[in-house]
Amino acid sequence: MDASIAILPGDGVGPEVISESIKVLDAVASKFKHNFNLTIGDIGGCAIDKYGTALPDITLEKCSNSDAILMGAVGGPKWDNPSNKIRPEDGLLKIRKSLKLFANIRPVKVYPSLINATPLKPEILKNVDILVIRELTGGLYFGKPKKRWDTSKGRRGVDTLKYSEHEIRRILKLAFELSGSRRKKLTSVDKQNVLETSRLWREIAIEMSSQYPEVELNHMLVDNAAMQLIRNPSDFDVIVSENTFGDILTDETAVLSGSMGMLPSASLSEASSSSSSGMGLFEPIHGSAPDISGQGIANPIGSILSTAMMLRLSFNLNDEALAIEKAVEGILEDGYRTADISMGSQANADTSKIGDLISGAI
Repeated sequence: MDASIAILPGDGVGPEVISESIKVLDAVASKFKHNFNLTIGDIGGCAIDKYGTALPDITLEKCSNSDAILMGAVGGPKWDNPSNKIRPEDGLLKIRKSLKLFANIRPVKVYPSLINATPLKPEILKNVDILVIRELTGGLYFGKPKKRWDTSKGRRGVDTLKYSEHEIRRILKLAFELSGSRRKKLTSVDKQNVLETSRLWREIAIEMSSQYPEVELNHMLVDNAAMQLIRNPSDFDVIVSENTFGDILTDETAVLSGSMGMLPSASLSEASSSSSSGMGLFEPIHGSAPDISGQGIANPIGSILSTAMMLRLSFNLNDEALAIEKAVEGILEDGYRTADISMGSQANADTSKIGDLISGAI
């Protein structure tokens, strides 16, 4: 097949991990006789420096004209001044809204060979296989008004947490459907004891549950969910939550896998989430990690597994995705480790070597 992919390396270690994903794509293309046409675009801090905006129109046009998007990471201390009117993360928010990428999907898997790579007891991590679904284009990050201002009594700021019934229903619909293809257990996370939006969220979830009688629906307050993810992670199957809660909880789940460098994600539109093909943005969950940028020690596995998700969800290439996932599992079983998953021992592979090993295994 022929497919066009927009590549957005971004900032920090983003270009480093993306380079390894491209190696893996090349290996897949060679083995399975595909042609992936790659177009490079700027986003984040590098785009601010070059264009004065975190997502220039030329990048958005490249993305809109592509079949899928593979992204690295954005941000860094250079652009972190709170008084800055333009921030690298603005590019992420804009691309999600512009391309209507409303659903963020993050699988959390514990590899047996990495079960000792976390601070948790090994017995807690057995059989952990979680799918977290986060609403991505509503809530605090997008609600209006959103502003800061000076008053005679000091500085003030406001963010607005707002959700419509449509936004809630479409993310819950996806969560119920994905639950039905797994262990049929859905945990809806909210803060209904305090927030009106959460009360609406829970009310709609209860209404929709009658349409999916095979799925067991549980409700959990976000503070309890944060605790239970560490205490009893194997109790969870599919978790669905609003934007801010989902952002925090999905980063917490990185503790289960051993490192944020291990986890992939997919951001999908209504078309791609309902048809197993179509536009999506795929990226590792980690940030730009400016403290290790340029040292060649970043873990590219999250980016490489995001590439596998892209092949499966945007192009319906399941065999190709499985080839990547098996290669990742194989090199981990063989004992290859970047610093973040070396479990206190010396790392024996840098960023480039991990990419070489995985692409070679394919």
